[in-house]
Amino acid sequence: MSESSEKKELVLRVAEAKQKDVGRGKVRIDLGLLKSIGVEPGDIVEIEGKRKTAAVAWPNYTEDQGMDIIRMDGLVRKNVGVGIGDKVIVRKANPKPAQSVKLAPSSFNIQIEESFVSYVKRRLVDYPLVEEDTILIPVLGQAIPFTVIQTKPQGIVIVTPETDVKVLDKPIEPGRMPRVTYEDIGGLKNVIQRVRELIELPLKYPEVFKRLGIDPPKGVLLYGPPGTGKTLLAKAVANETQSYFISINGPEIMSKFYGESEQRLREIFEEAKKHAPTIIFIDEIDAIAPKRDEVVGEVERRVVAQLLALMDGLEARGDVIVIGATNRPNAVD
Repeated sequence: MSESSEKKELVLRVAEAKQKDVGRGKVRIDLGLLKSIGVEPGDIVEIEGKRKTAAVAWPNYTEDQGMDIIRMDGLVRKNVGVGIGDKVIVRKANPKPAQSVKLAPSSFNIQIEESFVSYVKRRLVDYPLVEEDTILIPVLGQAIPFTVIQTKPQGIVIVTPETDVKVLDKPIEPGRMPRVTYEDIGGLKNVIQRVRELIELPLKYPEVFKRLGIDPPKGVLLYGPPGTGKTLLAKAVANETQSYFISINGPEIMSKFYGESEQRLREIFEEAKKHAPTIIFIDEIDAIAPKRDEVVGEVERRVVAQLLALMDGLEARGDVIVIGATNRPNAVD
């Protein structure tokens, strides 16, 4: 059993949350392990991976008893900076009442009214927060991501009815990190497992591929009818791997002006290399990479050649991966 009796902490492997626990700020741990570090069900624990966050600990499910795992949803994994299968350190937390909390929308501007701030505060009472955490606030049936910009005091805090909550109207540092997690995708368990092997492993553990002498894939093609989750899956992989995400639509790349389409592609790949690890998602890739022997126009031929040249030019480190999506796989070069 992975336990340190001196420091009163556990080393546990991250597992996927059950759907009923998603979005609730819960983690599930074996009851015996919880008690061994002085934690009772409903207590707050500190979780440490690449960064630290906090969550409410509850006993695990019957099928998990005796296992050194911690079940957490994609939001908690993001806040800890880990993925499924990684290891984290868990210890009992000593949260302090928050004097003040400042939040900002994570990705877009919003209009702030006093009634909305009051609503946010009510949602957060008794919720543990850490600076730089991402939290989700339900608004009109949609979960809106907010970033915890500042807490007083620092460390793990609990929002109380006396906490002064401020909500900014625009992001502090707008980014390109999608907020989709694997739990948001239903019915694609086998596909998710395959995609994790092809994309997530090279992005997170490039040294393993280098040691084995295996070149990670530079590109992966997702194909299926519209609405089956291809875009959602690409966003989830980028989020789970903490990767920069660039999404482009194939037809939008095409331009009637000479050389403009190729220039757009070069700029996209330069941006990807600059922010690596990066996932470039090309929707309707058949529009810019049709079979060259069936292409009539000169523009299409040049764009296909440019895309292949850029992909060939990617270093085999797995830090930039192209995901193409189409419902016409036989039409792709």
